[in-house]
Formats: sequence, C-alpha cells, structure tokens
Amino acid sequence: MTGRAAPAAGDGPASAAADWWATAVSRIEPGLIELRGHPVQDLIGRIGFAEMIWLMLRGERPGAHQAALLEAALVASVDHGPHAPSIAVARMAATCGVGLNNAVATGVNLLGDVHGGAGEQCVGLLEEVVADGDAAAVVARRRAADKYLPGFGHRFHRRDPRRDPLLGLVAEAVAAGVVAGAHLRAALEVERLIAPVPMNIDGATAVIYAELGFPAPLARGLFVLGRSVGILAHAWEESGQGRRNKGPIPPSILPTWL
Repeated sequence: MTGRAAPAAGDGPASAAADWWATAVSRIEPGLIELRGHPVQDLIGRIGFAEMIWLMLRGERPGAHQAALLEAALVASVDHGPHAPSIAVARMAATCGVGLNNAVATGVNLLGDVHGGAGEQCVGLLEEVVADGDAAAVVARRRAADKYLPGFGHRFHRRDPRRDPLLGLVAEAVAAGVVAGAHLRAALEVERLIAPVPMNIDGATAVIYAELGFPAPLARGLFVLGRSVGILAHAWEESGQGRRNKGPIPPSILPTWL
C-alpha cells in the first residue's frame, strides 16, 4: 500500500464530478496507476491472476492457500464443450461477421439463472444450511418449492469428474486451518440426504467460494470469469474454420414442423 490519502472532497462542479465516480478500486493520474492502493508496477510479474482477482474484489491480497483454492475453482469452470449454450452461441456469433469481443460477450450474456447461475444459488443454499443447522429441514423446504437443488446432479455426467479434486482441495484447506469447513460439511450433508444425486461443478465451486468468504452474487461473477476463457477459445477456433452464418443445426437437418 502507498499510504497516500485520497484528496478531500470539495465544493463546485469539478469536485461533484470527481465524487460522482469515487472509487476505492483504482486510482489513475498522469504517470500513476494504483490498483487497490498498490502501484501497478509493483504487481506486474509479482502476482498471479487469481490473486489479482481476489485483490480487486476484496481490497487485500490472499494467502497462498486461498489463492490456490480460488484458482482451482476458476480452472475447473473454464469449459464444458460446444453443447453448452454459452459456448455454442459464441461459436455461432463468431461466424456472423462480428468481432471476437462480440462473440465472447454473446456467450457471457447467456450465463443466467438456468445456465451459469447455479453456483450463486448453491452458495445461498449452503449459507441457509449453515445458518439453520438442520440440513434435512432446509432440503425439505427447498424441495417443497422445487425438486431441483442447485449444485447437485448433472444432465451429462453421472458423477461430475470435477467434484472430487475440488472437494479434496477444500478438505486439505480445512485440515490446514485455511478455511473453516462449515460449507463443505453442509454440502456433503445435503449430498448424503439426496443420494444418489451427486454434487456437480456448481456445487463444488460454491463450496470453495463460500469457504473463501465470497458473497453469493460473486459466485456467478467468478464463474463468468472462468467460463470466459473457454468461450474465447471456442470463438477463436470457430473464427478460423471458415464457416459463415453457422446455425444451431447443420443445414441438412430441418426443424420439425409443428
């Protein structure tokens, strides 16, 4: 940290405009770039990207074990193939004459409550279990409203291959005293109650984000950051394949007439 004090608020139009965009995230002046109070030149080459995400969101640098957990969750969320709507639509967009940034934005914009939002919803579920202390009661309440529990079950995998390594890392972090483990225990108890439905990637990453203290809405934001890498890779690959106006199905297959 530089220890530099922010300029005092004053009167007049200039101060009103400056106060309008007041921020603790970054400070930009001629010859000066500070991110959360750290000169950018002190960060370049000395901080990893996961650490940088933590610093920007929370205003402090994480410990090494915290950064490793965050990075593991981001890596696990990168891609799930072109059958994922966010990937498919980015690939289609890349053939429509738009820029790479537009193709990526098209994919990101599909990450909503149904596709991409389950991690955020699962953090809410785990927080409810931890606060209530009775996982069975929470599951019963939730299932009375909706049989689907966010973060559990997968339409493609009988057992999500990302579950075990992620939860193993959390268990190691609990044993090392890095995180408390309450959300891990809550997730495992829910999984036991609804067996044989296993936890999926959204549940496993929700455990990590909750254990690391990220609010539920940031679980979706962090998923977006991870998945953006896959969206970018697929859009870039598609842009080199020479197809134009690629639709959701091959031209030889016609939609069923209703």
